Amino acid sequence: MDRVLDWLAERQNARRGLTLAGAALVAVAVLFLAFPVYTDFVHNDLQGKLSKELGTPAVRQAYLAGTLRSGQSLTRILIPKLGVNVVVVQGIDENALRAGAGHYPDTPLPCDAGDVGIAGHRTTYGKPFANVDRLAPGDKIILQTPVGSCVYRVAQAPFVVLPTDWSVVANTPGQFELTLTSCHPKGSASHRIVIKADMVSSEPNPT
Repeated sequence: MDRVLDWLAERQNARRGLTLAGAALVAVAVLFLAFPVYTDFVHNDLQGKLSKELGTPAVRQAYLAGTLRSGQSLTRILIPKLGVNVVVVQGIDENALRAGAGHYPDTPLPCDAGDVGIAGHRTTYGKPFANVDRLAPGDKIILQTPVGSCVYRVAQAPFVVLPTDWSVVANTPGQFELTLTSCHPKGSASHRIVIKADMVSSEPNPT
């Protein structure tokens, strides 16, 4: 009898353990699925505020003075082929990139001479760069800033580098270039996908 009772107790403990393990796995799965939805909510709310901020005199003045803070509206990026239309903020730290895309602060301002660098998310926070791997030479990228706008054309097929390869956003004196970067492959930070584009036109905003 004692053996039977011990056997039943062991089976109950095993079932209890399996039940708890199953519940834990379900909880992890729910969190995993819910996190992108949460980040998209944060992104959408933030984009509404950034869109209003981008057109204000205060942002224009800070843009001209070069005193934009991390997370502040910098430019709107439009990629017609991918349906991308988001406000890019200054900075690429974790908080700034809740906007979806951020400007490398050590690179020139949009439309200025040199290599303008912009990083963006592929799977969270609106995932504006989700499909940048589909870009091809000749595709258009537009930047609309508080002081003017410019058009770039993708110069070469997207390519992949290690995340420690900062040469892709190195300055190019005398050239007018744009570099977009994002994690690669999707959902991993093991590499970076890079898109290079050359400016083909620019114009100031009407005063």
